Amino acid sequence: MKALILVGGFGTRLRPLTLSVPKPLVDFANKPMILHQIEALKAIGVNEVVLAINYQPEVMLNFLKEFETKLGIKITCSQETEPLGTAGPLALARDKLISDSGEPFFVLNSDVISEYPLKEMIQFHKTHGGEATIMVTKVDEPSKYGVVVMEETTGQVERFVEKPKLFVGNKINAGIYLLNPSVLDRIELRPTSIEKEVFPKIAAEKKLYAMVLPGFWMDIGQPKDYISGLTLYLDSLRKKSPSKLASGPHFVGNVIVHETATIGEGCLVGPDVAIGPGCVVESGVRLSRCTVMRGVRIKKHTCISNSIIGWHSTVGQWARVENMTILGEDVHVCDEVYSNGGVVLPHKEIKSNILKPEIVM
Repeated sequence: MKALILVGGFGTRLRPLTLSVPKPLVDFANKPMILHQIEALKAIGVNEVVLAINYQPEVMLNFLKEFETKLGIKITCSQETEPLGTAGPLALARDKLISDSGEPFFVLNSDVISEYPLKEMIQFHKTHGGEATIMVTKVDEPSKYGVVVMEETTGQVERFVEKPKLFVGNKINAGIYLLNPSVLDRIELRPTSIEKEVFPKIAAEKKLYAMVLPGFWMDIGQPKDYISGLTLYLDSLRKKSPSKLASGPHFVGNVIVHETATIGEGCLVGPDVAIGPGCVVESGVRLSRCTVMRGVRIKKHTCISNSIIGWHSTVGQWARVENMTILGEDVHVCDEVYSNGGVVLPHKEIKSNILKPEIVM
């Protein structure tokens, strides 16, 4: 089986982290976002993953080379010269996706984090005998999204309603698809949308089916959703493999700590914290709802909440960092500095307080 991951462009919503690496390589719960997906695909027997990308393919491929061997899966790129939307990339990668077996292939949106019930999806797809299966997820506020109106018992999709004013349902497209190769015949090589142009046509022919995603779902393409996604992911880890979470007097709630990180005396860490490889957390530090990426040093008696601390940054002692502060790579926050929602570009030194959310160049 094969899979296509829609990587797309610059990841502007996750800047300043994406100024250092392409968005799919930004760490989420101590591994690059895209690796969560590649591992899930590998686990159900996918042997080739194609990345649809229009930005920095070399960086992506060089990085993923080591995982190719480690996971035993072939990873290639299909590079757009112009942005092709969400369907165009399938036409571009057509030759890579079609196999002699005529097996269906997966398409995933690279920003989505979930429990990836791909095995169940294959089962459902084979049972309904349609042309395409999409995952849907239930949301509290459907008016912000495109809603999928479907027949509850069979899952047959009737129509799509974009940002409905009146309630038509609470299931939205979760960005995970399983498609028969025949779907490729419906797509032209031009900028085009799979959600708005391709799926409605398949639905009109009654060949599109939707499966409700069990477990959590989050589009982590922007900072506040990234942190919410971390909460959901760690919660799911607690249910599925609690041994991967940290335990002990320093920790409260769900916390994941890389084995090469060190945590000093008298710290309180959690809930919902990820601490990456090689991090040093000195004594008396308080961390909650935050991600601390590889090689970060957090000095004594510092308090960090609701924030993302980028690779190899340092936060001085008695500092306070909160309210969706994002430090890019190699940022240095001096002692006793307060950051209220500062978004700091890479390689900066912060000597004075950031009193309101702003971008620091």
